[in-house]
Amino acid sequence: MKNFQTTYLGMSLRNPLIAGSCGLTNSISHLKTLASKGAGAIVVKSLFEEQIQIETDKVIKIEHGDIKVMTQAPDKMFSKRIYDYDEAYAYIFDFARRNTLGKFLDFLKEAKKAVDIPVIASINCVSNNDWHSFARKIQATGVDALELNIFVLPSDWRRSTEENENIYFDIIKEVRNYVDIPISVKIGYYFSSLANTVVRLSESGIDGLVLFNRPYNTDIDIDKMELSQGPVLSSDEEYNHTLRWISILSGHVKCDLSASTGVHDHKSFIKQLLAGATTVQVASALYRSGFDVIPLILNKTEEWMSANKFETIDAFRGKFSKSNIENPAAMERVQFMKYYSGIE
Repeated sequence: MKNFQTTYLGMSLRNPLIAGSCGLTNSISHLKTLASKGAGAIVVKSLFEEQIQIETDKVIKIEHGDIKVMTQAPDKMFSKRIYDYDEAYAYIFDFARRNTLGKFLDFLKEAKKAVDIPVIASINCVSNNDWHSFARKIQATGVDALELNIFVLPSDWRRSTEENENIYFDIIKEVRNYVDIPISVKIGYYFSSLANTVVRLSESGIDGLVLFNRPYNTDIDIDKMELSQGPVLSSDEEYNHTLRWISILSGHVKCDLSASTGVHDHKSFIKQLLAGATTVQVASALYRSGFDVIPLILNKTEEWMSANKFETIDAFRGKFSKSNIENPAAMERVQFMKYYSGIE
């Protein structure tokens, strides 16, 4: 057996393949299966800020119809309008929130006991609203690390680049001040200066960055003339975007890099490692190919390593990072050139 040992977020992993946050990591039985199939670590399904709001609204709406349902304000997570009883609302809101968070915390405790590989909790954040206190409770469950899933779509033309980016740094600061466990941040690619922002994020006290958070895009049904849902799962062609940026940023950030989106087989898995990724996360591949895709990727990777005489992952990691390749400009080429692509 080749040595797949990898260090990620300061943790020792048996291999760099991580089961990413998705609906399949929201079940203890699934977590056990993922561990038995060989995953190096597991990121449990994210708890969303919006989920807390929905659960709170549900309690207020169903059990206390006389109290108006709260709405979400653009500048902070929760906002009251006019309520008949402020004290009653505060009590109900707190109950609903604690009930939602309590279930999540209980699941994390159970997950940590169920498997013998690192368990990474995940929070999907859109503001810095009270996540510092919740992050401290997550740490108390015994999980090995925390992944902050932050994706701010810069669609409001009234907000500046700095205002959008400050959300990321504010969340990190709030959480970092209250927890000691490793923190990674999963981001999208909607930044005016992606490379600069990623480097600055890596210097903010976090231990890792996950590139990238795949956006769910809206589509249009031209037959029904209504909005519809775009593809939920990634395709095996989507790894290239992450590959480019892992290669460009590898060696220039002060934290680990984890590649995400579009990894469906051993080839794209190996490519991300060659580009400089510390670890590689898979999610859509688990839906499309089942949990057996994990040992398949690992076995095929081992065969490739033997054929190329690599005994360890570190022996080839980063060989195709921008700083190590003969023609670094190739990683930054964005315009079509027929001699470069092989297409007339």
